[in-house]
Amino acid sequence: MKRDLTVLSVFGTRPEAIKMAPLVKCLERTAGIKSVVCVTAQHRQMLDSVMEQFDITPDYDLNLMHAGQTLTTITTGVLEGLDKVLNQVKPDVTLVHGDTTTSTAAALASFYHQVAVGHVEAGLRSYDKYSPFPEEMNRVLTSRMATLHFAPTEKSRENLQREGITEGVYVVGNTVIDALHQMVHDAYVFRSEALKTLPLQDGRWIVMTAHRRENLGTPLEHICRAVKRLVEDTPDVHVVYPVHPNPAVRTTVEKILGGVDRVHLIDPLEVEDMHNLIKRCFMVMTDSGGLQEEAPALGKPIVVLRTETERPEVVEAGLAMLAGVEEEQVYQAGMRLLTDKELYHRMAHAVNPYGDGHTSEKIAAILLQYKESLPEND
Repeated sequence: MKRDLTVLSVFGTRPEAIKMAPLVKCLERTAGIKSVVCVTAQHRQMLDSVMEQFDITPDYDLNLMHAGQTLTTITTGVLEGLDKVLNQVKPDVTLVHGDTTTSTAAALASFYHQVAVGHVEAGLRSYDKYSPFPEEMNRVLTSRMATLHFAPTEKSRENLQREGITEGVYVVGNTVIDALHQMVHDAYVFRSEALKTLPLQDGRWIVMTAHRRENLGTPLEHICRAVKRLVEDTPDVHVVYPVHPNPAVRTTVEKILGGVDRVHLIDPLEVEDMHNLIKRCFMVMTDSGGLQEEAPALGKPIVVLRTETERPEVVEAGLAMLAGVEEEQVYQAGMRLLTDKELYHRMAHAVNPYGDGHTSEKIAAILLQYKESLPEND
């Protein structure tokens, strides 16, 4: 009789936690799999809120976040911390997610231990190694080390195929849809006191996020000025912007949007609040990768505040428009959705390419198949 397959799931940021949480919960209840969780806490507070909401207690916590951390310190911290965890757990598979420094370093540590890596959300590409930075190279490097590639879409599979990666590739959808199905409902009551005070029933609401490294400085200034113009030129529009704690983000945002009528700058939201807020909004303006997947599942058009996207499926499916980061481009993209009812309706009702909410179950089934390929161990 074969032993259980030991699966070590490693993640460290809030976006990773949102997408890995439903998979971790699925693995916990899957017969034949022993699930072990290690968090790196690349993001501490925002990670913990997701873990609490999904009722996940990590088996190992590297607790890496500290003031002034850099990509180098995160990488070395993960390598050193996971070296000890891998020696203790001796997993059959390490699962990593997406494109974070945690994921790439965890894949490298596992490679050093000759442990198979399963890459969740594999195959995304922008084909510009410096945009998004460092995410694009994190994806590429992780793909080279992975044995199992869980691609969210057929396009992601094609990206891997172009790089010569054809074995162990599975198109499974995106686990974020699993998470949304668990968290969004009509009777939801916001936890955030800031959200409770907003008149969300009045006018049209734009949910905005912008914080990527490549947008810091001048691009973020352009974005904020464009949003200010949209609000000033459209009297029924409100903007709610959960502002990232990074001082480089907050300083710019508060300088341009602070005190602007009908622009509400609030602290970052817990994941359930954020998803339910999107459900109640008119549209989303974001440079986030995850929101490009989440908003379409909730029927909300997106203005992507970037010059490229590694999720071209949403643009090609008519769910999002790529606005760039120049003030006039962002303004015009936002205004089109606010004034063109036919365009808005078409985007709000396009078909989401990211799956049916059963991605975690598909990955668990593939892992059980992988288990059968391993040598007998009584």
